[in-house]
Amino acid sequence: MDSASRTYAARVRRDGRNGECGSTLPFVLVCWLVAALMAFGAIAASDAFLEQQEVQSVCDGAALAAANRTAEDVVYSVGVGSELPLTRATAQAAVADQLGDGGTELDTWSAETDGAEVTVRCTRYADIAFGWLFLGGEQLERTAVASARAPTLP
Repeated sequence: MDSASRTYAARVRRDGRNGECGSTLPFVLVCWLVAALMAFGAIAASDAFLEQQEVQSVCDGAALAAANRTAEDVVYSVGVGSELPLTRATAQAAVADQLGDGGTELDTWSAETDGAEVTVRCTRYADIAFGWLFLGGEQLERTAVASARAPTLP
């Protein structure tokens, strides 16, 4: 054997492996990381959706309560037309009563009326699952708007 063939023979492994052993480990780890992030993201999105549903439900109930509270002084002085007359003060009082009885806490809310329809805006800041990962530790703002009108029979 000459020296060139001995050098070549020394570079070839005798156990049959080609030196790329273990190169799939980084790929597998990246795939697991992506899968974990997708699972965490799905959990966080579901939690955010459920928070929105809860705020919307509370806001809907408050709007209905406000639409059913009439301005009695207007009813007694003018009467009832095709709709119950609403005032801002009675709408806000009804919303405050409803939210106080409901047990769900909101950070801010407002009630406005045009005299026939009441619009309630509710906001809550919530901690969601894995918020530290996707929101940087901040709370998620959930805002809902609901409107209600209390029609009367002609």
